Amino acid sequence: QVQLVESGGGLMQAGGSLRLSCAASHRTFRTYTMGWFRRAPGKEREFVACINWSGSSTNYADSVKGRFTMSRDNAKNTVYLQMNSLKPEDTAIYYCAADRRGWPRREDIEYDYWGQGTQVTVSS
Repeated sequence: QVQLVESGGGLMQAGGSLRLSCAASHRTFRTYTMGWFRRAPGKEREFVACINWSGSSTNYADSVKGRFTMSRDNAKNTVYLQMNSLKPEDTAIYYCAADRRGWPRREDIEYDYWGQGTQVTVSS
């Protein structure tokens, strides 16, 4: 069982930046595809980004492409989501997820483990 713990959320003005982190409890994390999802108030959870096990490939939702960057540090069992040029519509709870089996992974149903989420609020 892999436990995931997100951090780094908070309140930011539009145009600002935040970096989210997700720390995994087990070194098998290094073999997993990792993803970030978000759930805005009144909406379903949606895909944000994913990264393959080595960090050599990433995949982004169109809504964040060019503004968000996902990366990983396998030595630290941690993935990151650098969020720049934040918009009020980025306001959501952001979740980190891990998948054991493949690449790419854009559907939440494909992921095996989830964190508890971290709130990001962007004011206009």
